[in-house]
Amino acid sequence: MTKIIAFVFLFAFITTIYSQQTIDNRQKNFAFIKPTDTPEQIITKVANVVPTKQQYEWQKLEFIAFAHFGMNTFTNNEWGAGKEDEKLFNPSSLDARQWARVYKKAGMKLAILTVKHHGGFCLWPSKYTEHSVKNSLWKNGKGDVVKEFVNACREYGLNVGLYLSPWDRNNPDYGDSPKYNEYFCNQLRELLTNYGEITEVWFDGANVEGPNGKKQVYDWQAYYKVIRELQPNAVIFGMAPDIRWVGTESGYGRETEWNVIPIDLSKLNETSAASMKNPLDKIYQPKDLMGDDLGGREKIKTANGLFWYPAETDVSIRPGWFYRASEDTVVKSPEKLVDIYFSSVGRNSVLLLNVPPDKRGLISDYDIKSLTGMKKILDKTFKNNLVVDAKIKSFGMKKVFAKNLLNNNTYWTTDSTKTDAELEFTLSGTKTFDVVMLQEEIRVGQRIEKFHLEYWDGKNWNNFVDGTTVGYKRLLHFQPVKTNRVKLVIEQSRSNPIFANFGLFKMPR
Repeated sequence: MTKIIAFVFLFAFITTIYSQQTIDNRQKNFAFIKPTDTPEQIITKVANVVPTKQQYEWQKLEFIAFAHFGMNTFTNNEWGAGKEDEKLFNPSSLDARQWARVYKKAGMKLAILTVKHHGGFCLWPSKYTEHSVKNSLWKNGKGDVVKEFVNACREYGLNVGLYLSPWDRNNPDYGDSPKYNEYFCNQLRELLTNYGEITEVWFDGANVEGPNGKKQVYDWQAYYKVIRELQPNAVIFGMAPDIRWVGTESGYGRETEWNVIPIDLSKLNETSAASMKNPLDKIYQPKDLMGDDLGGREKIKTANGLFWYPAETDVSIRPGWFYRASEDTVVKSPEKLVDIYFSSVGRNSVLLLNVPPDKRGLISDYDIKSLTGMKKILDKTFKNNLVVDAKIKSFGMKKVFAKNLLNNNTYWTTDSTKTDAELEFTLSGTKTFDVVMLQEEIRVGQRIEKFHLEYWDGKNWNNFVDGTTVGYKRLLHFQPVKTNRVKLVIEQSRSNPIFANFGLFKMPR
């Protein structure tokens, strides 16, 4: 085994960014699998499926906010009936700038507002319904919560997301599919035209019978078309081929989380798809993906197609999604939130944490206290990377410089045929740590399937933590280890691993 010894400051190592200019332009966020493809050919294809630019930028957000707010806040219901008097909506001191400040200080980078929940009440003065803020007592019907929300987010440097429920218990046309789909598209156009750039459009799949006794058939392809036309840089969550629901509202993702999973591409022409924009929109059929293993070798070996479909992990800071005063004493603790962070962001997904404003139109002190405590723990944990000044000894890997228009950046990889490797870190002295962070350069694919770490006790190497997938980010918390030498062993990868970032940290106790 070729031995490459590189003594470098790890800072240069962990600022790895793979230039988009260096990525093979034939790589896409989907791949066709032919009946004649061998298992080896399938693995090569899956290793080279990559995120779109929008998906990658979204993944980098890591930690984002949900703001469930609306008529349900004033009725103490999770789901509205659609018949509530608009005058019930009357926050006494709504301040979206306070929300944005709270989210920003907590480390969140995007906030999503429930502009219309299942009850159909709209937080903007939609011209397509009377069930909206324009008929409320708040600001004498002249207010626009959506406008105040997006302006506040932009003031504090937050990206903006909008949740618009397809299920509408107020609209009399719900269940008359063509008429309601036109109504829904009209509301999408209002929202995506009048409020500037939107980063994420959030759909769930709730669907029941309408007033006519018929079940509404959502025209997802029509919805996608409106969004792509008006907000081409946005990602669509849930019922679309951009971002998927992790499958639970607990905040805990899978131990093994693959971004590349099977999709049925039988209705898509391979030749024409190569030149189409958003070709998956035309054939995608929404469904929840709930299994423990979505993209393992057994799952992909019988697929006819693959696509990049990363997970978003949602959870509320409270037992419910909308604010209730009765839940003030059961807000999740800072320690619980940190555990959720490690089990979502640290398992290759984006954490969407719901922090709902109260009847005043403010985020409560109970929620702020927990968020502040969470941020304090995370800041202390990740303040000092204990391998910043380590010396690196590489076995089977090489440091590569990727040139782009502005500067030189680096990543570590093996030769194209080699799928296992080791990196040994000699620390600047004996250190104690209990957290490890790893990152792949996902812009060339997600590849690592199995790894472990070892520490040197003066005589022998000892395994202290194991893992499977890495993806954009993997965080592992374990019993404290004290040593001056650590070895990262990549045991199995779907192609040559492209390793971007590594860190050892100590969590405060």
